[in-house]
Amino acid sequence: MPDPSHAATWRFALPHTTAAVPLARALIRNTLADIGAPVDGDTAELLTAELVANAVRHTDGDEPIELVVELVPTGGWQVEVHDQDPNPPGGLDSLGRPEGPKRPDGLAEGGRGLLLIRTLSADAGYRPTPYGKAVWFILPPTGGPAKPAADGPAKPAAEGPKER
Repeated sequence: MPDPSHAATWRFALPHTTAAVPLARALIRNTLADIGAPVDGDTAELLTAELVANAVRHTDGDEPIELVVELVPTGGWQVEVHDQDPNPPGGLDSLGRPEGPKRPDGLAEGGRGLLLIRTLSADAGYRPTPYGKAVWFILPPTGGPAKPAADGPAKPAAEGPKER
């Protein structure tokens, strides 16, 4: 387990296609399990898949999406998804926080992703980057090592994807 007093960051480039979603789930599951991260792996997978799916669905282009996983000083884990679109994600206020409690239309096919993220994470939001934006969430540490999968904003993991 990495020492929370030292920064530990993992970065993964994902294709700007729907194939990125299962790839991101596998990367987050394996990364957290390999280091024995004390975090709920199922929740980490679910929320990561939501962010990646949103980046694929709601941004244009074929530039890669970047998945960034970082140990934060509290011992929790921050997951960020970087894309090339500078526009804020829908459903976030001017400070980059999910807007107040909203219930999606019960018959709508979408609209639950940010609700899931707001409900299951310790904190969430977005920030502009020099290359677009990063949408993030933080999961608090659990009582023990993470099981393999079947909290204010932390210091940003990076300024954005590296120039390509």
